[in-house]
Amino acid sequence: MGRRQYLLCFFFLCLISSDQGLVKGVVGLACNWGTQSTHPLEANIAVKLLKDNGFNKVKLFEADPAALKALGKSGIQVMVGIPNEFLAPLASSVQVAVNWVQRNVSSYISRYGTDIRYVAVGNEPFLQTFKDTFLNTTFPALQNIQAALIKAGLGRQVKVTVPLNADVYQTDSGLPSGGNFRSDIHGLMISIIKFLSDNNAPLTINIYPFLSLYADPHFPVDYAFFNGTSAPVVDGSISYTNVFEANFDTLISALEKNGFSSMPVIVGEVGWPTDGDRSANINYARRFNQALVDRINRGQGTPKRKTPTDIYLFALADEDAKSVRPGNFERHWGIFYYDGAIKYQLDMGNGKALVPAKGVRYLARQWCVMSPEASLSDPNLPNSIAYACSYADCTSLGYGSSCGTLDARSNASYAFNMYYQTVDQRNGACSFSNLSTLTKVDPSQNTCRFEIMMDLGKHETPPRRSFAGRKENPAAMMAFISALILIICGAY
Repeated sequence: MGRRQYLLCFFFLCLISSDQGLVKGVVGLACNWGTQSTHPLEANIAVKLLKDNGFNKVKLFEADPAALKALGKSGIQVMVGIPNEFLAPLASSVQVAVNWVQRNVSSYISRYGTDIRYVAVGNEPFLQTFKDTFLNTTFPALQNIQAALIKAGLGRQVKVTVPLNADVYQTDSGLPSGGNFRSDIHGLMISIIKFLSDNNAPLTINIYPFLSLYADPHFPVDYAFFNGTSAPVVDGSISYTNVFEANFDTLISALEKNGFSSMPVIVGEVGWPTDGDRSANINYARRFNQALVDRINRGQGTPKRKTPTDIYLFALADEDAKSVRPGNFERHWGIFYYDGAIKYQLDMGNGKALVPAKGVRYLARQWCVMSPEASLSDPNLPNSIAYACSYADCTSLGYGSSCGTLDARSNASYAFNMYYQTVDQRNGACSFSNLSTLTKVDPSQNTCRFEIMMDLGKHETPPRRSFAGRKENPAAMMAFISALILIICGAY
């Protein structure tokens, strides 16, 4: 072998072994795993679900003990998140950060063999709707976590990042080439990016083409998808045929303008919901996510970044305890239902289809429905529906959603059943002022699925979040429930 051939082979081997290498970057798939559910998948079942479907990278939104233990020696690389409410204490003291890293990173790496690669400091902390709440704590928290990782001897193994919403950059020209960071946070963004760059850490950005369609009824539908036919957006010599590439390259232009043209970027969240809005449906989700998986498997970049990047699909499974403040669709991003059942089929690469979760056990096969003898004009009906939907997820009943075409009686039955299932079919839970009864006949209709929840008593699970304890916008929730009552009790 000649010297030149040897050097070429050596260079190729370095690419394969490098974390940033082109070859390793396109092997396997990445996914977000959230746990804001009244009935979360048992951690070992969820990890098996990830592995069975080819996911070798996962992002957690918090250091969930059960998840981190189950991921130990799984062969899955982990990004562990720090919720925004922890930013202030972490920013106040390096010791707080040292304690956090020891408790949530070092211990899982050493005791369980969990392959933690990233710590995500905060989650979209500069979102404009947060009104600067985390503006002064995000960067100090990031610096302290980095210092804590170095002190723990993990500075090279575990990298820090900050998952940001795409609203941190904009373009005045309407074209990707005009991209720059928001003027109100420009200086802060440059400081954070320089810090990440100095520590060989990536920037993480969340991109949601669905939200472009959700926010603007005149947005060209096809432009939200990768295989759309809309007229391209022409930006100099580049033609953009989909909003994902245009959005991502707007960020790349912003980085280039500010001297960070080679800054590594991770797409932390991208996906499509299946319910809770007329544009959130199974057909659109299948169309978007199949094209997304295809381009990941091809190792396809964007016009300005040919090198593929890590892309974390959002999300593994539905989460019925998430806030509906952004929209009712928030609880329906999963490529699987809450229990790991398949919503729609995808080719995950090499002709491999999605595989459902294994080992899931369910409560008794019975549903709580509106009694045939009950009247829609019963004065107790509105309060009963309001009570049920205050403690259970009724977002599938909204306009354009999977259960949006039910008649009034079926709407009430759906609300009653969701409450009954959410409280684990508790004795007396199907008792709404003599308006309800139990049935063993599945009341599901067409696209509307009447759930039976998993039996959490059959396996060890992390503590469940109660709806009462969830951070929620009370006004938004009450408005939603009031709208549901008008839909369900339309006879009034």
